[in-house]
Amino acid sequence: MCLSGVDYFSTLGYQPAIAALAAGLLAPLATILLVIVTLAGALPIYRRVARESPHGAGSIAMLAKLLPRWGGKLVVLALLGFAATDFMITMTLSAADATAHFVENPFVPKALHGQEVVITLVLLAALGAVFLRGFAEAIRIATYLVAAFLVLNVTVIVVAFMHLFSEPLVITDWWGALTTQHGSPLVMIGIALLVFPKLALGLSGFETGVAVMPQIKGQSGDTEHEPRGRIRGAHRLLTSSALLMSVLLIASSITTVMLIPAAEFQAGGAANGRALAYLGYAYLGDGFGTAYDIATIAILWFAGASAMAGLLNLVPRYLPRLGMAPQWARAIRPLTLVFTGVAFLITVLFQADVNAQGGAYATGVLVLITSAAVAVTLSARRQKQKKATIGFGIITVVFLYTTVTNIVERPEGIKIAGCFILGILVTSFVSRVARSTELRAATITFDAQAEQWLAERSGERIDLIAHEPGHASRYPLKLLHAQQAHHLSDLEPWFIEVTIGDSSDFEEELLVRGEIHDGYRVLALRSSSTPNALAAVLMELRNRTGGVPHVYFRWTEENPFANLVRFLLLGEGEVAAVTREVLRKAEPNHTCRPWVHVA
Repeated sequence: MCLSGVDYFSTLGYQPAIAALAAGLLAPLATILLVIVTLAGALPIYRRVARESPHGAGSIAMLAKLLPRWGGKLVVLALLGFAATDFMITMTLSAADATAHFVENPFVPKALHGQEVVITLVLLAALGAVFLRGFAEAIRIATYLVAAFLVLNVTVIVVAFMHLFSEPLVITDWWGALTTQHGSPLVMIGIALLVFPKLALGLSGFETGVAVMPQIKGQSGDTEHEPRGRIRGAHRLLTSSALLMSVLLIASSITTVMLIPAAEFQAGGAANGRALAYLGYAYLGDGFGTAYDIATIAILWFAGASAMAGLLNLVPRYLPRLGMAPQWARAIRPLTLVFTGVAFLITVLFQADVNAQGGAYATGVLVLITSAAVAVTLSARRQKQKKATIGFGIITVVFLYTTVTNIVERPEGIKIAGCFILGILVTSFVSRVARSTELRAATITFDAQAEQWLAERSGERIDLIAHEPGHASRYPLKLLHAQQAHHLSDLEPWFIEVTIGDSSDFEEELLVRGEIHDGYRVLALRSSSTPNALAAVLMELRNRTGGVPHVYFRWTEENPFANLVRFLLLGEGEVAAVTREVLRKAEPNHTCRPWVHVA
């Protein structure tokens, strides 16, 4: 909870000031609306996401299952772009806000003013160093930071309420000014709805809440497919975080709006971006205020930890498996260095300006929550749960409205997200092409019939004739061609057939079945790519039997460029040449390499 909470709870450092600046006297009502959306919308959505995607992949994994093939992969890549926007901007914005708290402290030398970019870069470098040391270290630090930060916030809020109760005229004056300015309660609610998208930063933390699920221990009876204990733990994590944050958001909004002059929330004001810190200095003195600043700086700096954890969980889970990133992207430390470098670049481009990054942050948060709402709605519909479908559908409309409104009001967010999406798409497809001739099979399993055939041919050479599935009558013709073109002497060669499944998949588990078709032995399998699957099976046959297998093809009659495109997109094309190239890269020693014959 603390690891995801450094993102979620840290928004207390700036959310009350943002609410006051956006909604003015209506900030408490707008915050109550935010809490209602949180508890009645975001929380039920992510509780279901935790149940249906319990291994940390989140709502993106749900959509990947619901939207298969290339269309689904493109949706996943686009959502990963928004996730990257959310998580990367979380790192840079939080570090920049930590810097703002640092330089505004009265004990900080004036010489450090104007050095915000340098200070922010130092904080980001320190964050990267923590993750280079290890994930357990990050969790330990998060626990201490969140505990200290929450204690200090509760202290400030309690003292602020004591001042409110001792001066009830403050509450009366606030309500009088509110009714004078906005009139009836219906008008107030309407305006609160209009400003609600500007408060959307208070919804951050849910996606990281499900992203850290692999860190939840669960119970002894958990299995890979049914980790019930982990799911219950994630539900407790999400619910307790949402309830605690809801109370703190409402309480902080009430106290800051009623006790802080409106002018102090404006740019250059003492409460701009740090409303609770303002109250801490005002009512508890410079010593407590400095302690609050230190805790706020620390948690805002470390808010990037939950974002970094989310990125380190998402990227290895998706991009390398889809062929959209190199193999080294599975490793934590190289990825940490890459993400830290990107964070440096963003900080320099935006000059560590919190407001300049706010639109991109809100856009990333809202798109991810909206995609999660769409995912659970589609899931409920597929499971024919009518009431759940209607309920989640209504929540989806609310978040869709909020997302669109935020994009219209702050278009810089979608522009920044677009840069991330474009970068991911370009690098992903370049990587996919570069890795197209890899052996893609994660595992190769033979069924009982195929295992029996392999046992019979142990230590012997196996001849295989490549055959296109679905043409049963062509087995004798294929055999005759192989015998004539290649002088094949083996009277009992086997056929091998690959049925193309989802060609957008990259890594896969292959199941090789032994079948009898028209009296001929056939090794049949299903794969996303014919040549890669054939090469993987040939290598496995060599390893299992000790003999070097031979495979026989016929040349295709199509255009070579068209064949290349078909291979990259559909997993077909000029199978013989590509199979040989995959084998050449997989086995440098040509004397041990399976033979490819083509005529």
